[in-house]
Amino acid sequence: MEVQLHLIDYIIMIIYFVFVLGIGWFLRKYMKDAKQFLEAGRSLPAWVTGLAFISTNLGALEVMGMTGSGAKYGMLTTHFYWVGAIPAMVFLAVFMMRFYYGSKARSVPEFLKLRFDEKTRALNAILFAVMTILASGISMYALALLMEKVLGWNFNVSLWLSAAIVLAYTYLGGLSSAIYNEVLQFFIILIGLLPIVILALMELGGWSGLKEGLAPIATSKGFAPDTLTTTWKYTGSASGNPLGVEWYGIAVGLGFVLSFGYWCTNFLIVQRAMAAESTIAARKTPLIGALPKMFIPFLIIVPGIAALVLINNGSGFSIMENGKPNYDLTIIMLLKHYLPAGVLGVGITALLASFMSGMAGNVSAFNTVWTYDIYQSYIRPATNDKAADAKHYLRVGRMATIFGVLVSIAAAYLAGLFGNIMDFLQTIFSMINAPLFAVIFLGMFWKRSTGNAAFLGLLFGFLIALTHHGLTAPAGATTLVKGGWLGVIHTYPVEMAQSFWTAIFACGSATLITVSVSLVTTRTKTDEELKGLVYSLTPRISEENIVWYKRTNVLAAFVLVLFVILSILFW
Repeated sequence: MEVQLHLIDYIIMIIYFVFVLGIGWFLRKYMKDAKQFLEAGRSLPAWVTGLAFISTNLGALEVMGMTGSGAKYGMLTTHFYWVGAIPAMVFLAVFMMRFYYGSKARSVPEFLKLRFDEKTRALNAILFAVMTILASGISMYALALLMEKVLGWNFNVSLWLSAAIVLAYTYLGGLSSAIYNEVLQFFIILIGLLPIVILALMELGGWSGLKEGLAPIATSKGFAPDTLTTTWKYTGSASGNPLGVEWYGIAVGLGFVLSFGYWCTNFLIVQRAMAAESTIAARKTPLIGALPKMFIPFLIIVPGIAALVLINNGSGFSIMENGKPNYDLTIIMLLKHYLPAGVLGVGITALLASFMSGMAGNVSAFNTVWTYDIYQSYIRPATNDKAADAKHYLRVGRMATIFGVLVSIAAAYLAGLFGNIMDFLQTIFSMINAPLFAVIFLGMFWKRSTGNAAFLGLLFGFLIALTHHGLTAPAGATTLVKGGWLGVIHTYPVEMAQSFWTAIFACGSATLITVSVSLVTTRTKTDEELKGLVYSLTPRISEENIVWYKRTNVLAAFVLVLFVILSILFW
Protein backbone atom coordinates (compact mmCIF):
# COMPACT_ATOMS: atom_id res chain seq x y z
CA MET A 1 0.00 0.00 0.00
CA GLU A 2 2.93 2.35 0.59
CA VAL A 3 3.86 4.83 -2.14
CA GLN A 4 7.59 5.05 -2.83
CA LEU A 5 8.83 8.64 -3.10
CA HIS A 6 12.15 9.60 -4.69
CA LEU A 7 14.58 12.36 -3.79
CA ILE A 8 13.02 14.77 -6.30
CA ASP A 9 9.59 14.23 -4.69
CA TYR A 10 10.93 15.13 -1.24
CA ILE A 11 12.72 18.20 -2.65
CA ILE A 12 9.43 19.46 -4.11
CA MET A 13 7.68 18.95 -0.78
CA ILE A 14 10.45 20.73 1.14
CA ILE A 15 10.36 23.69 -1.28
CA TYR A 16 6.61 23.97 -0.67
CA PHE A 17 6.99 23.96 3.13
CA VAL A 18 9.78 26.56 2.97
CA PHE A 19 7.63 28.78 0.76
CA VAL A 20 4.64 28.43 3.12
CA LEU A 21 6.73 29.40 6.14
CA GLY A 22 8.33 32.20 4.15
CA ILE A 23 4.94 33.83 3.58
CA GLY A 24 4.32 33.90 7.33
CA TRP A 25 7.82 35.25 8.00
CA PHE A 26 7.38 38.03 5.42
CA LEU A 27 3.99 39.13 6.77
CA ARG A 28 5.00 39.10 10.44
CA LYS A 29 6.25 42.72 10.31
CA TYR A 30 2.75 43.93 9.40
CA MET A 31 1.11 42.25 12.41
CA LYS A 32 1.20 45.25 14.75
CA ASP A 33 -2.26 44.98 16.30
CA ALA A 34 -5.23 42.66 16.67
CA LYS A 35 -7.03 44.10 13.61
CA GLN A 36 -4.11 43.22 11.33
CA PHE A 37 -3.59 39.80 12.90
CA LEU A 38 -7.21 38.65 13.24
CA GLU A 39 -8.90 40.57 10.41
CA ALA A 40 -6.05 41.03 7.87
CA GLY A 41 -6.66 44.77 8.28
CA ARG A 42 -9.65 44.45 5.92
CA SER A 43 -7.20 45.26 3.13
CA LEU A 44 -7.04 42.29 0.74
CA PRO A 45 -8.12 42.47 -2.94
CA ALA A 46 -11.20 40.57 -4.08
CA TRP A 47 -9.33 38.04 -6.23
CA VAL A 48 -7.20 37.00 -3.22
CA THR A 49 -10.15 36.66 -0.84
CA GLY A 50 -12.19 34.96 -3.60
CA LEU A 51 -9.62 32.21 -4.15
CA ALA A 52 -9.09 31.86 -0.40
CA PHE A 53 -12.88 31.65 0.02
CA ILE A 54 -12.97 28.53 -2.12
CA SER A 55 -9.59 27.13 -1.06
CA THR A 56 -10.68 27.06 2.59
CA ASN A 57 -13.32 24.57 1.48
CA LEU A 58 -10.70 22.45 -0.32
CA GLY A 59 -9.56 20.81 2.87
CA ALA A 60 -8.70 17.23 3.72
CA LEU A 61 -12.25 15.91 3.88
CA GLU A 62 -13.08 17.65 0.62
CA VAL A 63 -10.28 16.26 -1.55
CA MET A 64 -10.13 12.73 -0.14
CA GLY A 65 -13.79 12.44 0.82
CA MET A 66 -15.30 13.77 -2.39
CA THR A 67 -13.00 11.70 -4.61
CA GLY A 68 -14.15 8.66 -2.64
CA SER A 69 -17.77 9.83 -2.93
CA GLY A 70 -17.29 10.07 -6.69
CA ALA A 71 -16.35 6.40 -6.70
CA LYS A 72 -19.43 5.58 -4.58
CA TYR A 73 -22.12 7.88 -5.99
CA GLY A 74 -20.83 9.02 -9.41
CA MET A 75 -21.80 12.45 -10.79
CA LEU A 76 -24.54 12.74 -8.15
CA THR A 77 -21.71 13.94 -5.89
CA THR A 78 -21.59 17.18 -7.93
CA HIS A 79 -24.78 18.24 -6.13
CA PHE A 80 -22.46 19.33 -3.30
CA TYR A 81 -20.68 21.71 -5.69
CA TRP A 82 -23.56 22.98 -7.82
CA VAL A 83 -27.02 23.10 -6.19
CA GLY A 84 -25.35 22.60 -2.80
CA ALA A 85 -23.12 25.68 -3.15
CA ILE A 86 -23.70 28.10 -6.04
CA PRO A 87 -27.17 29.53 -5.18
CA ALA A 88 -26.05 30.05 -1.57
CA MET A 89 -22.81 31.76 -2.62
CA VAL A 90 -24.73 34.09 -4.95
CA PHE A 91 -27.24 34.89 -2.19
CA LEU A 92 -24.42 35.64 0.24
CA ALA A 93 -22.81 38.01 -2.28
CA VAL A 94 -25.92 39.86 -3.43
CA PHE A 95 -27.85 40.14 -0.16
CA MET A 96 -26.02 39.12 3.01
CA MET A 97 -22.40 40.20 2.62
CA ARG A 98 -23.14 43.91 2.84
CA PHE A 99 -24.68 43.40 6.27
CA TYR A 100 -21.76 41.35 7.56
CA TYR A 101 -19.19 43.78 6.17
CA GLY A 102 -21.15 47.02 6.58
CA SER A 103 -21.99 46.33 10.22
CA LYS A 104 -18.23 46.32 11.01
CA ALA A 105 -18.78 43.05 12.87
CA ARG A 106 -15.53 41.15 13.26
CA SER A 107 -17.18 37.74 13.28
CA VAL A 108 -20.54 36.07 12.71
CA PRO A 109 -21.15 35.71 16.49
CA GLU A 110 -20.51 39.46 16.86
CA PHE A 111 -23.05 40.15 14.11
CA LEU A 112 -25.56 38.14 16.17
CA LYS A 113 -24.83 40.39 19.14
CA LEU A 114 -25.35 43.55 17.07
CA ARG A 115 -28.58 42.24 15.54
CA PHE A 116 -30.02 40.38 18.54
CA ASP A 117 -28.30 40.22 21.93
CA GLU A 118 -25.35 38.94 23.94
CA LYS A 119 -26.72 35.51 24.84
CA THR A 120 -27.35 34.60 21.18
CA ARG A 121 -23.78 35.58 20.39
CA ALA A 122 -22.41 33.54 23.31
CA LEU A 123 -24.29 30.38 22.29
CA ASN A 124 -23.08 30.58 18.71
CA ALA A 125 -19.49 31.47 19.70
CA ILE A 126 -19.17 28.46 22.01
CA LEU A 127 -20.69 26.01 19.52
CA PHE A 128 -18.55 27.39 16.69
CA ALA A 129 -15.34 27.22 18.73
CA VAL A 130 -15.98 23.55 19.51
CA MET A 131 -16.77 22.81 15.85
CA THR A 132 -13.59 24.43 14.53
CA ILE A 133 -11.37 22.58 16.99
CA LEU A 134 -12.99 19.25 16.09
CA ALA A 135 -12.70 19.95 12.36
CA SER A 136 -9.07 21.03 12.68
CA GLY A 137 -8.24 17.97 14.76
CA ILE A 138 -9.89 15.62 12.29
CA SER A 139 -7.87 17.18 9.44
CA MET A 140 -4.69 16.58 11.46
CA TYR A 141 -5.70 13.01 12.27
CA ALA A 142 -6.56 12.21 8.66
CA LEU A 143 -3.27 13.69 7.41
CA ALA A 144 -1.16 11.76 9.93
CA LEU A 145 -3.03 8.55 9.20
CA LEU A 146 -2.54 9.07 5.48
CA MET A 147 1.19 9.68 5.86
CA GLU A 148 1.49 6.57 8.02
CA LYS A 149 -0.39 4.26 5.65
CA VAL A 150 0.79 5.63 2.34
CA LEU A 151 4.30 6.97 2.92
CA GLY A 152 5.26 4.88 5.95
CA TRP A 153 5.91 7.95 8.10
CA ASN A 154 5.46 7.79 11.87
CA PHE A 155 1.92 8.85 12.87
CA ASN A 156 3.00 11.05 15.79
CA VAL A 157 5.79 12.74 13.85
CA SER A 158 3.42 13.50 10.95
CA LEU A 159 0.79 14.89 13.31
CA TRP A 160 3.10 17.18 15.26
CA LEU A 161 5.10 18.31 12.21
CA SER A 162 2.00 19.37 10.28
CA ALA A 163 0.64 21.13 13.38
CA ALA A 164 3.97 22.94 13.87
CA ILE A 165 4.02 24.23 10.28
CA VAL A 166 0.43 25.51 10.43
CA LEU A 167 1.10 27.06 13.85
CA ALA A 168 4.28 28.76 12.61
CA TYR A 169 2.84 30.60 9.62
CA THR A 170 -0.48 31.41 11.31
CA TYR A 171 1.28 32.67 14.46
CA LEU A 172 3.64 34.85 12.40
CA GLY A 173 1.29 36.28 9.79
CA GLY A 174 -2.19 35.80 11.23
CA LEU A 175 -5.22 35.72 8.94
CA SER A 176 -3.28 37.35 6.08
CA SER A 177 -0.76 34.52 6.12
CA ALA A 178 -3.53 31.90 6.20
CA ILE A 179 -5.34 33.56 3.28
CA TYR A 180 -2.26 34.00 1.06
CA ASN A 181 -1.25 30.42 1.76
CA GLU A 182 -4.77 29.28 0.85
CA VAL A 183 -4.37 31.01 -2.53
CA LEU A 184 -1.03 29.23 -3.00
CA GLN A 185 -2.60 25.95 -1.93
CA PHE A 186 -5.41 26.41 -4.46
CA PHE A 187 -2.93 26.50 -7.34
CA ILE A 188 -0.86 23.64 -5.91
CA ILE A 189 -4.00 21.47 -5.69
CA LEU A 190 -4.94 22.43 -9.26
CA ILE A 191 -1.47 21.61 -10.64
CA GLY A 192 -1.16 18.42 -8.59
CA LEU A 193 -4.53 16.87 -9.46
CA LEU A 194 -5.14 18.01 -13.05
CA PRO A 195 -2.74 15.40 -14.55
CA ILE A 196 -4.77 12.66 -12.86
CA VAL A 197 -7.95 13.78 -14.63
CA ILE A 198 -6.26 13.97 -18.04
CA LEU A 199 -4.43 10.64 -17.76
CA ALA A 200 -7.49 8.77 -16.41
CA LEU A 201 -9.76 10.00 -19.22
CA MET A 202 -7.09 9.21 -21.81
CA GLU A 203 -6.79 5.65 -20.53
CA LEU A 204 -10.56 5.11 -20.51
CA GLY A 205 -11.24 6.65 -23.93
CA GLY A 206 -12.51 10.07 -22.91
CA TRP A 207 -15.94 10.90 -21.46
CA SER A 208 -17.73 8.49 -23.81
CA GLY A 209 -15.40 5.67 -22.79
CA LEU A 210 -15.97 6.51 -19.14
CA LYS A 211 -19.75 6.30 -19.62
CA GLU A 212 -19.43 2.94 -21.36
CA GLY A 213 -17.30 1.60 -18.51
CA LEU A 214 -19.76 2.78 -15.89
CA ALA A 215 -22.91 1.38 -17.53
CA PRO A 216 -22.45 -2.29 -16.49
CA ILE A 217 -21.37 -1.21 -12.99
CA ALA A 218 -24.57 0.82 -12.53
CA THR A 219 -26.67 -2.03 -13.92
CA SER A 220 -25.08 -4.52 -11.54
CA LYS A 221 -26.20 -2.32 -8.64
CA GLY A 222 -29.77 -2.23 -9.88
CA PHE A 223 -29.64 1.25 -11.43
CA ALA A 224 -30.12 2.53 -14.98
CA PRO A 225 -26.96 2.36 -17.17
CA ASP A 226 -26.35 6.13 -17.14
CA THR A 227 -27.17 6.71 -13.46
CA LEU A 228 -23.54 7.36 -12.46
CA THR A 229 -23.05 10.08 -15.10
CA THR A 230 -26.22 12.09 -14.41
CA THR A 231 -27.29 14.35 -11.55
CA TRP A 232 -31.10 14.83 -11.45
CA LYS A 233 -32.41 12.28 -13.96
CA TYR A 234 -32.98 9.43 -11.50
CA THR A 235 -33.86 11.31 -8.31
CA GLY A 236 -37.60 10.72 -8.66
CA SER A 237 -37.30 7.99 -6.01
CA ALA A 238 -34.76 7.24 -3.30
CA SER A 239 -34.22 3.72 -4.62
CA GLY A 240 -33.41 4.94 -8.14
CA ASN A 241 -30.04 6.48 -7.31
CA PRO A 242 -27.03 5.56 -5.14
CA LEU A 243 -27.41 8.65 -2.91
CA GLY A 244 -30.70 7.26 -1.62
CA VAL A 245 -32.37 10.69 -1.68
CA GLU A 246 -35.31 12.04 -3.71
CA TRP A 247 -35.02 15.29 -5.69
CA TYR A 248 -36.88 17.31 -3.08
CA GLY A 249 -34.57 16.04 -0.33
CA ILE A 250 -31.59 17.18 -2.41
CA ALA A 251 -33.19 20.51 -3.34
CA VAL A 252 -34.39 21.40 0.17
CA GLY A 253 -32.01 19.51 2.47
CA LEU A 254 -28.81 20.16 0.53
CA GLY A 255 -29.68 22.92 -1.95
CA PHE A 256 -31.30 25.17 0.63
CA VAL A 257 -30.78 24.25 4.27
CA LEU A 258 -27.30 22.70 4.37
CA SER A 259 -25.77 24.88 1.65
CA PHE A 260 -27.17 28.20 2.85
CA GLY A 261 -26.33 27.26 6.42
CA TYR A 262 -22.72 26.51 5.46
CA TRP A 263 -21.91 29.17 2.86
CA CYS A 264 -23.94 32.04 4.35
CA THR A 265 -23.38 31.68 8.10
CA ASN A 266 -20.21 29.62 8.73
CA PHE A 267 -17.65 32.13 9.97
CA LEU A 268 -14.79 29.95 8.72
CA ILE A 269 -15.97 30.78 5.17
CA VAL A 270 -17.43 34.26 5.69
CA GLN A 271 -14.22 35.44 7.41
CA ARG A 272 -12.39 35.38 4.05
CA ALA A 273 -14.88 37.83 2.52
CA MET A 274 -14.79 40.01 5.65
CA ALA A 275 -11.03 40.46 5.11
CA ALA A 276 -11.63 42.19 1.74
CA GLU A 277 -10.61 45.81 1.15
CA SER A 278 -14.14 47.22 0.62
CA THR A 279 -17.83 46.35 0.66
CA ILE A 280 -17.76 45.87 -3.12
CA ALA A 281 -14.75 43.54 -2.86
CA ALA A 282 -16.42 41.62 -0.02
CA ARG A 283 -19.57 41.09 -2.13
CA LYS A 284 -17.53 39.91 -5.12
CA THR A 285 -15.53 37.44 -3.02
CA PRO A 286 -18.13 34.59 -3.03
CA LEU A 287 -18.80 35.14 -6.75
CA ILE A 288 -15.11 34.95 -7.65
CA GLY A 289 -14.93 31.77 -5.58
CA ALA A 290 -18.06 30.37 -7.28
CA LEU A 291 -16.42 30.32 -10.73
CA PRO A 292 -13.72 27.72 -9.93
CA LYS A 293 -16.13 26.01 -7.51
CA MET A 294 -18.34 24.93 -10.42
CA PHE A 295 -15.42 23.22 -12.18
CA ILE A 296 -13.76 21.59 -9.15
CA PRO A 297 -15.95 18.45 -9.61
CA PHE A 298 -14.01 17.73 -12.80
CA LEU A 299 -10.81 17.90 -10.75
CA ILE A 300 -11.96 15.84 -7.76
CA ILE A 301 -15.10 13.83 -8.57
CA VAL A 302 -14.30 12.71 -12.14
CA PRO A 303 -11.09 10.94 -10.98
CA GLY A 304 -13.17 9.10 -8.40
CA ILE A 305 -15.64 7.99 -11.07
CA ALA A 306 -12.73 6.90 -13.28
CA ALA A 307 -11.33 4.91 -10.37
CA LEU A 308 -14.61 2.99 -10.17
CA VAL A 309 -14.12 1.86 -13.77
CA LEU A 310 -10.45 1.03 -13.19
CA ILE A 311 -11.37 -1.15 -10.21
CA ASN A 312 -13.73 -3.20 -12.37
CA ASN A 313 -11.97 -3.41 -15.76
CA GLY A 314 -9.06 -5.65 -14.80
CA SER A 315 -6.44 -2.89 -14.88
CA GLY A 316 -5.00 -3.99 -11.54
CA PHE A 317 -6.03 -0.74 -9.83
CA SER A 318 -7.26 -1.37 -6.29
CA ILE A 319 -8.38 0.50 -3.18
CA MET A 320 -8.84 -2.65 -1.14
CA GLU A 321 -7.72 -2.63 2.48
CA ASN A 322 -8.25 -5.51 4.88
CA GLY A 323 -10.46 -7.25 2.36
CA LYS A 324 -12.86 -4.38 1.65
CA PRO A 325 -12.74 -1.14 -0.39
CA ASN A 326 -11.44 1.96 1.39
CA TYR A 327 -12.79 4.84 -0.70
CA ASP A 328 -10.73 7.39 1.23
CA LEU A 329 -7.62 5.94 -0.42
CA THR A 330 -8.97 6.56 -3.95
CA ILE A 331 -7.02 9.74 -4.68
CA ILE A 332 -3.81 8.33 -3.19
CA MET A 333 -3.92 5.20 -5.30
CA LEU A 334 -4.69 7.25 -8.41
CA LEU A 335 -1.59 9.35 -7.74
CA LYS A 336 0.45 6.18 -7.32
CA HIS A 337 -1.11 4.63 -10.43
CA TYR A 338 -0.46 7.51 -12.81
CA LEU A 339 2.31 9.82 -11.66
CA PRO A 340 6.08 9.25 -12.04
CA ALA A 341 8.78 10.57 -9.70
CA GLY A 342 8.76 14.34 -9.48
CA VAL A 343 5.20 14.69 -10.66
CA LEU A 344 4.16 12.35 -7.85
CA GLY A 345 5.84 14.78 -5.44
CA VAL A 346 3.62 17.56 -6.78
CA GLY A 347 0.54 15.37 -6.32
CA ILE A 348 1.43 14.43 -2.74
CA THR A 349 2.22 18.09 -2.03
CA ALA A 350 -1.25 18.97 -3.35
CA LEU A 351 -2.78 16.60 -0.79
CA LEU A 352 -0.63 18.05 1.99
CA ALA A 353 -1.74 21.53 0.88
CA SER A 354 -5.40 20.52 1.14
CA PHE A 355 -4.94 19.18 4.67
CA MET A 356 -3.03 22.26 5.83
CA SER A 357 -5.58 24.58 4.21
CA GLY A 358 -8.32 22.97 6.29
CA MET A 359 -6.28 23.17 9.49
CA ALA A 360 -5.18 26.79 8.99
CA GLY A 361 -8.70 27.92 8.10
CA ASN A 362 -10.15 26.45 11.27
CA VAL A 363 -7.34 27.77 13.48
CA SER A 364 -7.58 31.33 12.11
CA ALA A 365 -11.36 31.33 12.59
CA PHE A 366 -11.01 29.91 16.09
CA ASN A 367 -8.50 32.52 17.28
CA THR A 368 -10.76 35.35 16.08
CA VAL A 369 -13.89 34.01 17.78
CA TRP A 370 -11.97 33.19 20.96
CA THR A 371 -10.32 36.62 21.17
CA TYR A 372 -13.28 38.83 20.25
CA ASP A 373 -16.37 36.83 21.18
CA ILE A 374 -15.21 35.00 24.29
CA TYR A 375 -12.10 36.61 25.80
CA GLN A 376 -12.93 40.27 25.11
CA SER A 377 -16.61 39.79 25.91
CA TYR A 378 -16.40 37.81 29.13
CA ILE A 379 -12.83 37.69 30.46
CA ARG A 380 -11.10 41.01 29.78
CA PRO A 381 -13.30 43.73 28.20
CA ALA A 382 -11.75 46.60 26.24
CA THR A 383 -10.58 49.70 28.12
CA ASN A 384 -10.36 53.35 27.10
CA ASP A 385 -6.75 52.88 25.95
CA LYS A 386 -7.31 51.68 22.38
CA ALA A 387 -3.60 51.41 21.53
CA ALA A 388 -2.87 49.22 24.57
CA ASP A 389 -5.97 47.13 23.88
CA ALA A 390 -4.91 46.53 20.27
CA LYS A 391 -1.53 45.18 21.39
CA HIS A 392 -3.04 43.18 24.24
CA TYR A 393 -5.58 41.45 21.98
CA LEU A 394 -2.81 40.80 19.44
CA ARG A 395 -0.97 38.82 22.15
CA VAL A 396 -4.20 37.05 23.09
CA GLY A 397 -4.85 36.21 19.42
CA ARG A 398 -1.39 34.68 19.10
CA MET A 399 -1.81 32.73 22.34
CA ALA A 400 -5.22 31.57 21.07
CA THR A 401 -3.48 30.31 17.93
CA ILE A 402 -1.11 28.19 20.03
CA PHE A 403 -3.96 27.01 22.25
CA GLY A 404 -6.13 26.19 19.22
CA VAL A 405 -3.42 24.07 17.61
CA LEU A 406 -2.67 22.20 20.85
CA VAL A 407 -6.33 21.44 21.48
CA SER A 408 -6.67 20.40 17.83
CA ILE A 409 -3.85 17.90 18.39
CA ALA A 410 -5.77 16.51 21.36
CA ALA A 411 -8.89 16.33 19.16
CA ALA A 412 -6.84 14.48 16.54
CA TYR A 413 -5.93 11.76 19.06
CA LEU A 414 -9.56 11.69 20.18
CA ALA A 415 -10.63 11.17 16.56
CA GLY A 416 -8.58 7.99 16.52
CA LEU A 417 -10.89 6.52 19.16
CA PHE A 418 -14.06 6.99 17.09
CA GLY A 419 -14.21 5.25 13.74
CA ASN A 420 -17.26 7.24 12.69
CA ILE A 421 -16.19 10.67 13.93
CA MET A 422 -16.34 12.20 10.43
CA ASP A 423 -19.95 11.10 9.95
CA PHE A 424 -20.66 12.47 13.40
CA LEU A 425 -19.01 15.80 12.56
CA GLN A 426 -21.05 16.11 9.35
CA THR A 427 -24.19 15.58 11.41
CA ILE A 428 -23.11 18.23 13.91
CA PHE A 429 -22.67 20.71 11.05
CA SER A 430 -26.23 20.04 9.92
CA MET A 431 -27.45 20.52 13.51
CA ILE A 432 -25.62 23.80 14.13
CA ASN A 433 -25.36 25.60 10.78
CA ALA A 434 -28.94 24.88 9.68
CA PRO A 435 -30.70 26.59 12.63
CA LEU A 436 -28.09 29.36 12.55
CA PHE A 437 -29.03 30.18 8.95
CA ALA A 438 -32.73 30.36 9.88
CA VAL A 439 -31.98 32.80 12.71
CA ILE A 440 -29.62 35.04 10.69
CA PHE A 441 -31.90 35.03 7.64
CA LEU A 442 -34.88 36.15 9.72
CA GLY A 443 -32.72 38.71 11.48
CA MET A 444 -31.54 40.27 8.22
CA PHE A 445 -34.87 40.30 6.39
CA TRP A 446 -37.49 40.63 9.17
CA LYS A 447 -37.00 43.50 11.57
CA ARG A 448 -39.68 42.14 13.93
CA SER A 449 -37.49 39.17 14.99
CA THR A 450 -36.26 39.54 18.59
CA GLY A 451 -33.24 38.52 20.62
CA ASN A 452 -35.11 36.08 22.86
CA ALA A 453 -36.66 34.45 19.80
CA ALA A 454 -33.29 34.11 18.07
CA PHE A 455 -31.71 32.49 21.11
CA LEU A 456 -34.55 30.00 21.56
CA GLY A 457 -34.66 29.29 17.81
CA LEU A 458 -30.93 28.56 17.77
CA LEU A 459 -31.07 26.42 20.90
CA PHE A 460 -34.20 24.38 20.16
CA GLY A 461 -33.34 24.05 16.47
CA PHE A 462 -30.19 22.28 17.57
CA LEU A 463 -31.98 20.18 20.21
CA ILE A 464 -34.75 19.08 17.82
CA ALA A 465 -32.14 18.11 15.22
CA LEU A 466 -30.30 16.17 17.92
CA THR A 467 -33.54 14.37 18.77
CA HIS A 468 -34.14 13.52 15.11
CA HIS A 469 -30.66 12.05 14.92
CA GLY A 470 -31.32 10.03 18.08
CA LEU A 471 -34.53 8.55 16.67
CA THR A 472 -33.21 7.66 13.20
CA ALA A 473 -30.29 5.73 11.74
CA PRO A 474 -28.84 4.88 8.33
CA ALA A 475 -29.21 1.32 7.07
CA GLY A 476 -26.57 -1.00 8.45
CA ALA A 477 -25.46 1.36 11.22
CA THR A 478 -23.34 -0.47 13.78
CA THR A 479 -22.62 2.40 16.19
CA LEU A 480 -24.77 4.88 18.11
CA VAL A 481 -22.60 7.70 16.73
CA LYS A 482 -24.62 7.34 13.52
CA GLY A 483 -27.93 7.71 15.36
CA GLY A 484 -30.63 5.64 16.96
CA TRP A 485 -29.47 6.19 20.51
CA LEU A 486 -33.06 7.06 21.55
CA GLY A 487 -34.54 4.19 19.57
CA VAL A 488 -34.97 3.84 15.81
CA ILE A 489 -38.35 4.94 14.43
CA HIS A 490 -37.05 5.45 10.88
CA THR A 491 -34.17 4.04 8.84
CA TYR A 492 -32.55 6.04 6.03
CA PRO A 493 -30.87 4.33 3.04
CA VAL A 494 -27.50 6.05 3.66
CA GLU A 495 -25.91 8.55 6.07
CA MET A 496 -26.26 11.33 3.49
CA ALA A 497 -30.07 11.10 3.50
CA GLN A 498 -30.12 11.22 7.30
CA SER A 499 -27.96 14.38 7.33
CA PHE A 500 -30.19 16.09 4.74
CA TRP A 501 -33.30 15.49 6.81
CA THR A 502 -31.59 16.39 10.07
CA ALA A 503 -30.79 19.77 8.51
CA ILE A 504 -34.37 20.20 7.30
CA PHE A 505 -35.75 19.52 10.79
CA ALA A 506 -33.19 21.87 12.37
CA CYS A 507 -33.88 24.77 10.01
CA GLY A 508 -37.64 24.27 9.97
CA SER A 509 -37.99 24.12 13.75
CA ALA A 510 -35.63 27.09 14.27
CA THR A 511 -37.69 29.14 11.81
CA LEU A 512 -41.01 28.22 13.44
CA ILE A 513 -39.75 28.94 16.97
CA THR A 514 -38.05 32.23 16.04
CA VAL A 515 -41.16 33.52 14.22
CA SER A 516 -43.58 32.37 16.95
CA VAL A 517 -41.59 33.79 19.87
CA SER A 518 -40.90 37.05 18.00
CA LEU A 519 -44.63 37.63 17.60
CA VAL A 520 -45.23 37.39 21.37
CA THR A 521 -42.10 39.22 22.60
CA THR A 522 -41.07 42.85 22.46
CA ARG A 523 -38.34 44.24 20.22
CA THR A 524 -35.41 45.61 22.21
CA LYS A 525 -33.69 47.35 19.29
CA THR A 526 -35.01 50.44 17.54
CA ASP A 527 -35.10 51.00 13.78
CA GLU A 528 -32.12 53.32 14.12
CA GLU A 529 -30.08 50.62 15.87
CA LEU A 530 -30.96 48.14 13.13
CA LYS A 531 -29.72 50.25 10.23
CA GLY A 532 -27.00 48.34 8.43
CA LEU A 533 -28.28 45.10 9.96
CA VAL A 534 -31.76 44.67 8.41
CA TYR A 535 -32.55 44.77 4.69
CA SER A 536 -35.58 47.09 4.82
CA LEU A 537 -33.78 49.66 6.99
CA THR A 538 -30.47 49.78 5.10
CA PRO A 539 -29.77 52.02 2.07
CA ARG A 540 -28.96 50.12 -1.13
CA ILE A 541 -25.34 50.04 -2.32
CA SER A 542 -24.86 51.99 -5.54
CA GLU A 543 -22.50 50.63 -8.19
CA GLU A 544 -23.35 53.25 -10.85
CA ASN A 545 -19.75 54.43 -11.01
CA ILE A 546 -18.48 50.91 -11.72
CA VAL A 547 -18.29 49.69 -15.34
CA TRP A 548 -21.30 47.43 -15.97
CA TYR A 549 -19.46 44.14 -16.42
CA LYS A 550 -17.70 44.57 -13.05
CA ARG A 551 -20.89 45.09 -11.06
CA THR A 552 -21.89 42.53 -8.44
CA ASN A 553 -25.32 41.77 -9.90
CA VAL A 554 -23.91 41.24 -13.40
CA LEU A 555 -21.27 38.83 -12.09
CA ALA A 556 -23.95 37.07 -10.02
CA ALA A 557 -26.15 36.65 -13.11
CA PHE A 558 -23.22 35.23 -15.08
CA VAL A 559 -22.49 32.71 -12.30
CA LEU A 560 -26.15 31.60 -12.19
CA VAL A 561 -26.35 31.20 -15.99
CA LEU A 562 -23.21 29.05 -15.95
CA PHE A 563 -24.65 27.01 -13.07
CA VAL A 564 -27.88 26.35 -15.02
CA ILE A 565 -25.93 25.36 -18.16
CA LEU A 566 -23.82 22.82 -16.26
CA SER A 567 -26.91 21.41 -14.52
CA ILE A 568 -28.64 20.91 -17.89
CA LEU A 569 -25.57 19.36 -19.53
CA PHE A 570 -25.30 16.74 -16.77
CA TRP A 571 -28.99 16.41 -16.02
